[in-house]
Parts: sequence; structure tokens; C-alpha cells
Amino acid sequence: MAVVTSGSVAYDYIFTFKGHFGDNIVPNKLRVINLSFLVDSMEKRHGGVAANYAYTLALLGHPAAVLATAGEDAAEYREWLEGLGVDCRGLRLLPGVYTATGFSITDLDGNQIWGYYGGAMLRAAELGLADTVPNPEAVIVGPNAPEAMARLVRECRQAGVRWVFDPAFQLPHLNAEDLEAGCRDAWIVVGNDYELELIRQRTGRDAAGLLELAEVVVTTYGREGSVIATRDGTFRIPAAPAVEEVDPVGAGDAYRAGLVYGLLQGMETERAGRIAALAGTYAVEHKGTVEHRYTRDEFAERFRRTFGEDPWS
Repeated sequence: MAVVTSGSVAYDYIFTFKGHFGDNIVPNKLRVINLSFLVDSMEKRHGGVAANYAYTLALLGHPAAVLATAGEDAAEYREWLEGLGVDCRGLRLLPGVYTATGFSITDLDGNQIWGYYGGAMLRAAELGLADTVPNPEAVIVGPNAPEAMARLVRECRQAGVRWVFDPAFQLPHLNAEDLEAGCRDAWIVVGNDYELELIRQRTGRDAAGLLELAEVVVTTYGREGSVIATRDGTFRIPAAPAVEEVDPVGAGDAYRAGLVYGLLQGMETERAGRIAALAGTYAVEHKGTVEHRYTRDEFAERFRRTFGEDPWS
């Protein structure tokens, strides 16, 4: 059975500015910011959370299916995903529309400025569970057009399919009612510490209150690791050390997919969390969200070196 991954399928344009944003900001003129940066490099990469989740699942050897809308410019993207073994029957290419695109500028301090063009993603609510694989094992409801997220949550609940609620960068567009609906009866609710605080504030629920809604609540802290709270206990998961921290973008998506993989394999929570941590670290060590590579054997060997145990036993 496949995990259905939803959210954006996107192209990312990555610009590098070999300077410091802060050197170009006049503190007493913040209300009239007008800046441009001459960048030193530009790269175009595959991105989007739906594809990022599916990529990690594919690397770990778990069936994945993408449910998303993309533009007519994404035919090669679909072919690339299919080459990885990802089921793309639910990836609809819309004529006359461009694929969602992210534009990022990063300075020498690692600060980032992002701009997003929604494009085909804004029509994602046209798709539902009937458009992808039958009887999915789970659905990751990633940041997407809000109407699409609401539709998938509703259909998962009606069909008795477990779902992961990962609102991430769509939080500014979701109100308390939206968040309550996404969390209620969810298998997993996940976000970084800032995102979880927003969810708590907006829903009026503390950590214990969120566990009344969802089975598992996961908070990630970057290089400080993560905390997985369940109704049976709370587990602190250390980060897997990186050989070199190159680019944090996409690490959270890899973590989420790794966690889903581990739990679906029947692993106890702490081991599944360590699988997630290492999956995220692989992403950190490369520029781009799907540029890292590993075989299951390579992953297992590094897991043993990092955590002192076999991941699969």
C-alpha cells in the first residue's frame, strides 16, 4: 500500500548573494524598503513538499503516490518522479498554467528571502482521494491551497484513512476552525517549534490539548532535534550530525517522510524518530530538497554509526 503525498509540486529557483542582507537595510527606513541584490549564482531545482515527501519515501523503499496539480511545464518533472518509482496518476498537469515556483535568495549568513508563485497549486482542490491510488496506507496533507487541504482532511476522515497534518507555510492562511479540523482525528500533527506555537495560539490548545485531537504531535527544532509527543509518552529525538550543513531547505519534509516510513514499518516511536532525523540530515548536506542520494544499505550503515543500532531489526 502506498503513502499518498499531497501539497505543492514546484520548481525552485535558488539565488546566492555573496553579501549580508543586514548591510543593506537602513533601520529608520523599514517602512519604505526598496532593495535589489545582484546575485552570484542561480540554480533551478525540483521542489515542492509533495514531491519532497515522495522522494524520501522512494529512497527508503516505500511505495509513494503524489496527489497534486502542476502546470503544463512539468512533464519532465512527472517523468523524473515516475523514474523513481513514484505513482503519478494523481499528478495532474493543467494546460495554460505554470507550475508553482519558489524564488529564494540566501546571503552569507544563511538568511533567506523567499517569494512564492502559487500557479497550478492554487487549483489543487480539484483533486481528491478518488484521483490517486485506491486504499492508501496514509495521506500526508502538506501545505497546499487551503481548500485542497480541507478537502483531503474531510475525505480521509470519511474514508477512515489516517492522515498527517503539516500546514507549514500555509499557516498564515488558515484560521482556528481550519486548524482544529486538520488536527482533529489526525494520526500526526507536525511542525517546527514556531509553527506549533502558532497552532497552539490559534486553536487555544496547549500541548496536552493538541493530543486530545491528534494521536501524535511532533515538534522539530532543527539541529536541536525533535520531540514526539504521543498519548503514551513524550520522546526527545536527537538530530543526526551532519558532515556539513549546506542547505536546510527540504530537511523538514525529509524528516516527516522518514517518520511516516518508520511508524508504518511498525517501529517503536524513538527508532522511527531517529530514522526521520537521519533522513532530514541527508537533505541538509546538499543544496536543494531532492539532490541527496542513498541506498537502503548506505542509510542503514550510517544509522548504525550514528545511533549504535540496526535500523531495520
